[in-house]
Amino acid sequence: MKYILFLLAFVFFNENLSAQKKQYVDYVNPLIGTPAKGKGGTMPSVGPPFAMTNFTAQTRVNKMKAMPYVYEDSTIHGFIATHQPTVWMGDYGYVSIMPQVGQLAVLPEQRKMKFLHSDEVSTAYYYSIKMNNDQGVSIKAEMAATERCGILKFTYPASTESHLIIHGINVNQADDDGQNKSNKRAKLKGYVYVDNVNNEIRGYNPDRTAYNLGPELPNFKGYFIIKFNKKIKSFGTWNEDVITKGSIAQYGKRIGAYISFATKQNEAVTVKIATSFISLNQAKENLKREIPDWDFNKVRQSTRAIWQKNLGRIKVEGVTEDEKAIFYTAMYHTMLFPREFSEYGKYYSAFDDKIHNGVSYNDYSLWDTFRALHPLLIFTQPERVNAMINSMLQMYKEGGWLPMWPNPTETNIMIGTHADAVIADAYVKGFRGYDVNLAYEAMRKDAMIPPDHDTTRWGGDRDEWQGFEGRIGLSYYHSLGYVPSDKAAESVSRTLEYALDDYSVAQVAKGLGKHNDYDKLIKWSANYKNLYHHQSGFMAPRKRNGKWGGDEKKSFTEGSPWTYLFCVTQDIPGMIKMMGGNEKFAAKLDQNFSEGHYAHDNEPGHHYIYLYNYCGQPWKTQELVRKQTRENYFNRPQGINGNDDCGQMSAWYIFSVMGFYPVTPGSGMYAIGAPQFPKISMNFKAGNESKTLDIFADHISEKNKFVKSVTFNGRLLKDFFISHNEIVKGGKLVFLMTDKPAVRSIN
Repeated sequence: MKYILFLLAFVFFNENLSAQKKQYVDYVNPLIGTPAKGKGGTMPSVGPPFAMTNFTAQTRVNKMKAMPYVYEDSTIHGFIATHQPTVWMGDYGYVSIMPQVGQLAVLPEQRKMKFLHSDEVSTAYYYSIKMNNDQGVSIKAEMAATERCGILKFTYPASTESHLIIHGINVNQADDDGQNKSNKRAKLKGYVYVDNVNNEIRGYNPDRTAYNLGPELPNFKGYFIIKFNKKIKSFGTWNEDVITKGSIAQYGKRIGAYISFATKQNEAVTVKIATSFISLNQAKENLKREIPDWDFNKVRQSTRAIWQKNLGRIKVEGVTEDEKAIFYTAMYHTMLFPREFSEYGKYYSAFDDKIHNGVSYNDYSLWDTFRALHPLLIFTQPERVNAMINSMLQMYKEGGWLPMWPNPTETNIMIGTHADAVIADAYVKGFRGYDVNLAYEAMRKDAMIPPDHDTTRWGGDRDEWQGFEGRIGLSYYHSLGYVPSDKAAESVSRTLEYALDDYSVAQVAKGLGKHNDYDKLIKWSANYKNLYHHQSGFMAPRKRNGKWGGDEKKSFTEGSPWTYLFCVTQDIPGMIKMMGGNEKFAAKLDQNFSEGHYAHDNEPGHHYIYLYNYCGQPWKTQELVRKQTRENYFNRPQGINGNDDCGQMSAWYIFSVMGFYPVTPGSGMYAIGAPQFPKISMNFKAGNESKTLDIFADHISEKNKFVKSVTFNGRLLKDFFISHNEIVKGGKLVFLMTDKPAVRSIN
């Protein structure tokens, strides 16, 4: 009996010791968000934060509406160096590699191998998988990566027919995604070259799966150099299903190369992949700087250390292992986009198709991320904020407008000019590491200068071969006070979002002393009132002649009248008054949640639960924070309820479990919610000073989900709001939790 008790105590001690040894990076689960439909739209890539190139296993041919890795799949046909940011956007300049044993087969469906998730290891810095072919022969693949390069290790069985297949471009005649037009097939040709002297395969890929969105880019290429630690002796190229042994070069739309060799049992072949958007010489330089030798573990451990440092900027205490996994995976997802796009002082611009000097970022999902991701980066990545703004200003100089959704050129996807909100929010919070006057010039242009064909262009989603969309219908918005439903698509949503962006631009105008501009912009920011239909109690489409009406479905962006009813974050008191005062407004909010109109997977509603703070019922906000953080985030592949949208869903979660949320961009204020963990410590930079904010949820429990009181550095907060200027001082934000709603009026 004593022996059994001793053994149980020993096991318990070792399990606790193991848990104590886990670091923040060990809690990241990149498989969260990887199922096919509505559950994240992410992929289990390896590489450091904001990497230019992501490396992931490829389970299917990716395109706009399909990620390269989907959890439900059971075969892998490559390991891809990808630039696809999310499921509804395109990949570009990609290249993939696949090991093989037996008869050479080069096309994706021919070369795929089976795998089980039980044989899979997925972390932020390392990925491995054991694959089996139809004959039951196994190959193990491992990956690690830096910002622009990857290192892969393939462990083979004994074989005289081992191969590595390079897939350089995949413009497939059979694809049905609408992207592979005859124009594209005629103009895009990739290139591969086998250099057996330097033991490498190099080439370029001009494909963009969003090729038909935005301008053509004759100079765009994704360059790659692939080096092997195994001497190239037998090799060839392929075009479609035609294999040419001994060929050293190939041009085409669906091409690649291969090397063949003999392997001993458990022989590992290591491969290095360098990528660039500038040139082959730059790819070579990137590899020299990032992976100069063949030490796989060195890259793996270095990237692990980078993630550990970045994830450790927020520490959570007193939570379960699953809650840590959810939290640090959310942190991981907020540190992927926008991606780095520059290469050691130079960058290719997809806005003028030229090479420039400077630092650059790309793949901004601004319609989503202006809400919570960019405000979060102000705390977690302050050293990148100015560079991200500068990158958008470079796009303005090179393309004429601030970006809406660059991928990597402007695609015109979604509506509004929310770069305005991102810049204004950073400006109000003290960031000045960019040309402020240039920033205001660009923002002012968004707000005041109608784009080309403004009054004649309908502005449908994903219109092909169009110039910059900007604020379509802006002329009508200025003259009528709204975008008319018979002149532009998504007219109600456009009006509401233009008004919010006007408020954002106004904050910078105010800071720069542009008083006339400020007065005009603030007046326009109230244009939302012109589309409120008092009889129905909703925002509604309105025609150019002033009469109500229009196709309701086509008048809203990815939503309905319920989706956009509470979208006026720039003037919440005015919205409440317009809707009949606190009680009627709160009742409408109640109806929104009780009848199931709220959809957490749709970003326009992300601030809705916090609106109870503004109408005197903050306990409902607190209750809903608990509900939404519990029901929409899990430690499993189906762990994000909806598309993560380049980190927005994850950023919402992080703010919400911390206990405050940035409802209004450019205001410098946060709405207080309810923290979900006993203690969270956030370490950040305020200017050049290091600060720590310790957030305590005293007496939190399953029952104690309401907030009785909040103190900041010992001072009782009189209402459920706190300013950025207060938070950046650091200190203690203490919530006293209780099991009963604390009914308090709001000042």
